Amino acid sequence: MIAARTFKGRRVALFGLGGSGLATALALQAGGAVLSTWDDNPEQVARAKAHGIATDDLHDLDWALVDSLVLSPGVPLTHPKPHWTVGLAQANSVEIIGDVEIFVRERRAFAPGSPFIAVTGTNGKSTTTALIAHILAASGRDTQMGGNIGTPVLALEEPGAERFHVVECSSYQIELAPSLDPTAGILLNLTPDHLDRHGTMQRYAAIKEQLVARSDIAIVGVDDAYCSAIAARLDDAGHAVIRLATTHTAAALSDGLVARDGTVMRVEAGRQLPVADLSQSTTLRGRHNGQNAAAAIAACQAVGLSDDEIGGGLESFPGLKHRMQPVARRGAVLFVNDSKATNAEAAAPALSSYEQIYWIAGGLAKDGGIAALEPLFPRLAKAYLIGEAASAFASIIGAHAPFEISGTIEQAVAQAAQDADAAAQDAGGNADASPVVLLSPACASFDQFRNFEVRGDAFVRQIAQIEGIEMLVDHVDEGKS
Repeated sequence: MIAARTFKGRRVALFGLGGSGLATALALQAGGAVLSTWDDNPEQVARAKAHGIATDDLHDLDWALVDSLVLSPGVPLTHPKPHWTVGLAQANSVEIIGDVEIFVRERRAFAPGSPFIAVTGTNGKSTTTALIAHILAASGRDTQMGGNIGTPVLALEEPGAERFHVVECSSYQIELAPSLDPTAGILLNLTPDHLDRHGTMQRYAAIKEQLVARSDIAIVGVDDAYCSAIAARLDDAGHAVIRLATTHTAAALSDGLVARDGTVMRVEAGRQLPVADLSQSTTLRGRHNGQNAAAAIAACQAVGLSDDEIGGGLESFPGLKHRMQPVARRGAVLFVNDSKATNAEAAAPALSSYEQIYWIAGGLAKDGGIAALEPLFPRLAKAYLIGEAASAFASIIGAHAPFEISGTIEQAVAQAAQDADAAAQDAGGNADASPVVLLSPACASFDQFRNFEVRGDAFVRQIAQIEGIEMLVDHVDEGKS
């Protein structure tokens, strides 16, 4: 845990006592802050009390005496309307910050210049964060990973000269971190998201821009117009910018990193030099992962890693759980867990990355269903449909590929494994016909599972029971989730 010593003796109000909020309260308490905390959920308040944290209804606080309001990321700052604590803080000229801001103040005060990589973007930030942390750890560096990816940033070990922090930042966290100043800041991409919390796409993009605008080195994907404009503004301001490109923008890139056709290349004065071959990787397939890898390469180079160290980490990356993660093999058949794909847009990268797919899909359908995926259906050898959406999905897939109404994960895995194995046997070892059993549901999980993690674990657990299977990950024991 990072004790928030920069807040010693300061009067701090904190609202939101969930996972990150509780970790922040403990950090502030350990650092000597005069702390008052609250949450609308009585269970969260009781849990904080059990940890010895002072809890007070912040309605009753004398806000004229408060130095800082700390909000948990899920608490609205501006939209759809400011939380009531925000109004009280603003009326009394109290600064409003979050846990990432506390982290950067601690770093600046006690370990200035310590290596700190911050990652944001609409898509791909968790994989990129995990990949960077893996490369650093595999090279023998003392590595801490957290933020929006899971472990609250203030629950990590404190900054130090030789300790590397890799932090995933959501737009909510950036909005509450006015002095965020990473060594390397990464902005992968921007598409409309969280507009209920930010009001407009322009405001959402401006918040994301703050992360790279204050970084020592800005690493920006330029495949979309918003990020391309941000990179241009940073250039005009004299900022150090490394551009990343994976689409039509790659041909026009004169300097930066290009990821295309399974290869990452460095572009210098228009000349392309190979940096990494991802064509044989099972965990970094697809255009989106090309961008993730390029961003990781740029960030790791920025903090002093050699090409050999980066290459070794790329090669050994196990993938991020539930995100296009290869989990097992049986002969030529690969089994991939992409349970995190809870809508059609999220499932598209996995369907784009394989040629002969035995697709397990379905669950609680989102608006739009899977119609947007129809251009990818020629890649389907067969579909195995589960959950509430099975019948609706069958009516769309049936015109393009054979399917089974499997109903459950267990039945779908059994049927898909059998069919994929038969196809592999018929192919006689032809490497161009390697079947993939893919769980990429394009649906929420709530009709059959508590969340997508439990769904993915059920998939892996069922695969582990197949005779002759070679597991590539640790599987979840029966009865656990």
